[in-house]
Amino acid sequence: MTDITAEMLQRFMVVQGGVPFFQALGAEVVEAAPGRSTMRLPYAAHLVGNPDTGVIHGGAITALLDHACGMAVSSGVEAARPNAEYGMRGVATLDLRIDYLKAAEPGRDVIVTGECVKVTRQIVFARGKAHQGDPDKPVALATGAFIITQMRTG
Repeated sequence: MTDITAEMLQRFMVVQGGVPFFQALGAEVVEAAPGRSTMRLPYAAHLVGNPDTGVIHGGAITALLDHACGMAVSSGVEAARPNAEYGMRGVATLDLRIDYLKAAEPGRDVIVTGECVKVTRQIVFARGKAHQGDPDKPVALATGAFIITQMRTG
């Protein structure tokens, strides 16, 4: 893991106990690299949206796509501007579009990838994909725009 990735993971997963919503989902980071992230959402009963079908709620998949894209964007900004003078940066979701292509299969984990596509002065673009083992058969696709923010300390 590069220093960029280690710093990014520290910020997303450990600072102040991590992101509570991400932890409540039971998700985990599988892989992280500058401008990319892969996460896994283990199938769990508390994530089911419809008890009759056993399908994971779309909101859980949306949340994970947002988180994966946010991590990819954050590390993409760090890689693009490692020596920027404006201090510790964060990113915030401006726009996120999710296209659901099919329902997730009950009982199976969901794998989500995020990729930083382009870094501009203030806006960063990303895309994501959710699948259940075959990236060529996605459950959902995401595109998003994120704004670079200055993080406050104290």
